[in-house]
Amino acid sequence: MQKLDSDGHANDLVEEWARAHVEGIYEKLKSCSSKHIAGVTPRLEKVLRAFSKENLGTQHFSSVTGYGHSDQSREAIDRVFARVLNVEKAAVRMQFVSGTHAISAALFGVLRPGDALLSITGRPYETLQEVIGLRGSRQGSLKEFGIDYEELSLTEEGDVDFLTLEKALSLPRRMIFIQRSCGYSWRRSLSIESIGQVCALIHSRQPKCVCFVDNCYGEFVEEREPCEVGADLIAGSLIKNLGGTIAPTGGYVAGRADLVEQACCRLTAPGIGSYGGTGFDLNRLVLQGLFLAPQMVSEALIGADLIAGVFDSLGYEVKPLPAEKRSDLIQAICLRDPKLLKIVCKAFQKSSPIGSYLEPVSAQMPGYESELIMSGGTFIDGSTSEFSADGPLKPPFILFVQGGTHHSHIKIALIRALVDLVKANLLDIPQTG
Repeated sequence: MQKLDSDGHANDLVEEWARAHVEGIYEKLKSCSSKHIAGVTPRLEKVLRAFSKENLGTQHFSSVTGYGHSDQSREAIDRVFARVLNVEKAAVRMQFVSGTHAISAALFGVLRPGDALLSITGRPYETLQEVIGLRGSRQGSLKEFGIDYEELSLTEEGDVDFLTLEKALSLPRRMIFIQRSCGYSWRRSLSIESIGQVCALIHSRQPKCVCFVDNCYGEFVEEREPCEVGADLIAGSLIKNLGGTIAPTGGYVAGRADLVEQACCRLTAPGIGSYGGTGFDLNRLVLQGLFLAPQMVSEALIGADLIAGVFDSLGYEVKPLPAEKRSDLIQAICLRDPKLLKIVCKAFQKSSPIGSYLEPVSAQMPGYESELIMSGGTFIDGSTSEFSADGPLKPPFILFVQGGTHHSHIKIALIRALVDLVKANLLDIPQTG
């Protein structure tokens, strides 16, 4: 291995190496990329069938004002999403400010004082911990409303612990919470197959128990969605997969009709439920985003494999491994060094279309326990369907990368990250010639 000097010629050699290295990994993963591309067609066909069945036209781009009563466009969008997700009912609302908000509405809408909530995928994502009452106080958490909470750890391999789950089901549970994505945990995400097995076990022991899946980052990644394998209710964000990188805000809840209505009663008010709420004349973006989503998810998956391949080739632990089967968009890289975390985030920010001049710094974020460093110069603020990366500034300093409108953008960002790491003397490049 050789370290290069900082003169212009050396800089050219560093960039030449970085570009060749990234392109080389991309070529090695071509067969995997082809599989992601092939997955676009069946998912897009599903979307087009839903549009056709609902006779969508330009009249559905507009919204009514005020209360939003009898908004035919909103109702058509709900039915389209219900068809795409293969559920009884869906509620797609601009009033949901995030996936966490949609999930929170579902939790508070379905659960009642004295009910028992059990998480079977370990500690939920950080922004949900104050919702449940694991952190914070006097904010109206589930705990403060008298809802019991327990959680089961995953196995060392990152799977659901079925033996422990069977024992836990000896007690009555109103809801089982399943987080499909890894969140900020060093584990693989839960596959649709595993979700199906979990739901089958739960319903065989407690038929009235609600299987609720946090579906964030997972939509269109696999052939089926959670409700197609037994989940009763799902929720997610429109500035992730289903928004196709152009939905400006919003979220959704979907599943059994009665449960979706209960969640909507929490979003609006009992008696109003899903029958109120304007779309702010943003319906075209929501529908167009859904139309684009299969392609955008495919591009993000190709990019995630590329990120995994590049950092794996440099000796870093990555999860999932390049070309490994995926159930969400997130790629985790264990960097084990805060300097590395900061440099990679800065390089990704410099490669962003918006705010490339900004420098990411660690800071406290609402809903998170640790300081985070984030990069993501996105057109939609906070959109994780666009290319972004973030991580808690605590050991082992794991970077979580997600999204990407097109994989070429991720190539460019990776090249810049490698160059900056070499310049900072944190990465050597192979001896050539």
